[in-house]
Amino acid sequence: MSQPPKRVPGVSRSVPGGGLPSIAKVFSRLEDDLDLVERTMRDQLVGESALMVSIGDHVVSSGGKRLRPALVLLTAELCGYTGPRRVPIAAAIELLHTATLLHDDVVDFSDLRRGRPSANEIWGNRRAVLGGDFLYARASNIVIDDGSMEIMESFADTIRLMAEGELLQLEFSFDAAATEAQYYKVIDRKSAQLLRSACEAGAILAGATRGERRKIADFGCELGLAFQLRDDALDYEARSEETGKPAYTDLLEGKVTLPLLLTLKRCTGNERELISRALKRSRQTDAEDPVAARSIGSDPAAETDLATIVELVESYRGVPDTVRRAEEHVAKARASLAVFPDIPAKHSLLTAAEYAAGRDY
Repeated sequence: MSQPPKRVPGVSRSVPGGGLPSIAKVFSRLEDDLDLVERTMRDQLVGESALMVSIGDHVVSSGGKRLRPALVLLTAELCGYTGPRRVPIAAAIELLHTATLLHDDVVDFSDLRRGRPSANEIWGNRRAVLGGDFLYARASNIVIDDGSMEIMESFADTIRLMAEGELLQLEFSFDAAATEAQYYKVIDRKSAQLLRSACEAGAILAGATRGERRKIADFGCELGLAFQLRDDALDYEARSEETGKPAYTDLLEGKVTLPLLLTLKRCTGNERELISRALKRSRQTDAEDPVAARSIGSDPAAETDLATIVELVESYRGVPDTVRRAEEHVAKARASLAVFPDIPAKHSLLTAAEYAAGRDY
């Protein structure tokens, strides 16, 4: 198989304040509050079932960027609120995200999550799904206890839209005729809406005006789109030791993401037909044995298909142009915050947006 493409030349890695390492400064500044968020999340891992507690502890302790709770804290601060309600709402948003990861790993037959065995690999699909349901319920309890009807409505809409996004992604999988409009519909619902909800929750807690809430929600949505676009580029670009999952996972699962969509738009008719045939063969294998479809080592034909598609994506600049598209969404995110005062919370949010499109993992 061909090696993953090299790092994309010319892609900006800079953020206000001296480069990507400043994202560490953002999290350092929030360290005390994020510790409280972590403690609040762990307080929710209590129930009659010891197994459920173990599943919850496994997935919560697996780490992660904690970007979503940071967004709640920062957007509330940007709008003038630093009170105690930020912490449980931030924890609820992260528990919701964690629940979706449990379900996603079952849907995608994933055996790794952040470089560790996934919950479904350890305890099986049924227990992992129930673990996700448990975390959904705990997150909902927190939001109900807070009492804000606006946050409850946003939370419920987010769960619905994320489920729609996953279903739409399954619908468009293995389909060389999928469009950019369909792709954007998937990533908007599957990824961007949760970051939008996190940002909007902070603004609601602060009692921001409707106009301010809309700007902050737009910021979260654009950041979320940039984050997912970068994720989809990394599937073709990064190695497994950096991402915690095997390279080309999305492609093996039949996900027609932007790097492949751009390639399909630019390649020759014969090349497009080759990609279409490969996806159809993968769809058939997936229908017969979805686990085998994600492990091509014993199938030379599938390995040849994969190598050919990866080479075409590289040849037609699918990865660097996807990253540039992510940077366009970062520019829109930055513009959304232009009306807000130039304070540390705003600088941190802008850094988070730049990080979304520039990260290497």
